Amino acid sequence: MHFTEPVYRNPYWPTFPLLQVTQGCTHNRCKFCTMYKGIKFRPQPMDIIEEDLQELAKFAPHAKTIQLLSANPLVMTYNKLKPILEKVNEYLPEIEYIYTQTRVSDLKNKTVEELESLKDLGLREISLGVESGDDWTLNRVNKGYASEDIIEQCGKLTDAGIGFWMSFLNGVAGKEHSMDHAINSAKIFNQCNPMLVGTGGLTLFPGTPLLEEAERGEFTPLSEKEMLIELKTFVEHLDCDCSFITHHTVAASLTGPNFLSRKGQIIDALEHEIKNGDFERLAEIRKNKQSL
Repeated sequence: MHFTEPVYRNPYWPTFPLLQVTQGCTHNRCKFCTMYKGIKFRPQPMDIIEEDLQELAKFAPHAKTIQLLSANPLVMTYNKLKPILEKVNEYLPEIEYIYTQTRVSDLKNKTVEELESLKDLGLREISLGVESGDDWTLNRVNKGYASEDIIEQCGKLTDAGIGFWMSFLNGVAGKEHSMDHAINSAKIFNQCNPMLVGTGGLTLFPGTPLLEEAERGEFTPLSEKEMLIELKTFVEHLDCDCSFITHHTVAASLTGPNFLSRKGQIIDALEHEIKNGDFERLAEIRKNKQSL
């Protein structure tokens, strides 16, 4: 198998095996991320993809799921993606679900009909690293798209019948825009109605422009308590009936299905943590994180 480090797989997808179809990230300019720093984006050559599929056909011939790597494979055009999915089905004929992550902007070059065709070939779920639905915040951290793009492109996924996840990056707006980030993100997420919403807390990793801005006093990070207040605000305004996952360093378990039926419990747990949390411990956990 051919993989380019770092290899990131969504830990919540029950996917086995993995297949690299691109390497690196086409954007690679988000101010909070260094995951693919120094890695030039390029599609994996088709002969390498087929070689890997031949290997998978030998040791995982009955695979029902597969995850396509790396950062944003769907940036490729429909005419390049379709042959890859066809090869997946050829070598792994029992495949039912193909999963991948991608950027909102990667969907612009595809019609609903093309997305429907990819779904028919097995593309069933996509994870979108949205991070915010607030235009000020999206521009501030250089995501490369606006809230109206999120609504438009997620609408195409809905029309095509492809399930999608959306992520909220708690703390990425800093103190300067925290509440607007939380409230406006929830509003956009509600309009898109994703099958799952995931949240994680911002960590300022070495080498990120956002850390450099913080050191110059141009970005003011939230404290652990302020992060929880922002997350609670986001949850309070989130009204889509989705599954909910959080990577936040809170003690309470907030992850699970049926968000709306659990929303009150999640808010209560966050309120308890805001009042009683061990914020020194939470800060230490965040300090020890190595990557997104």
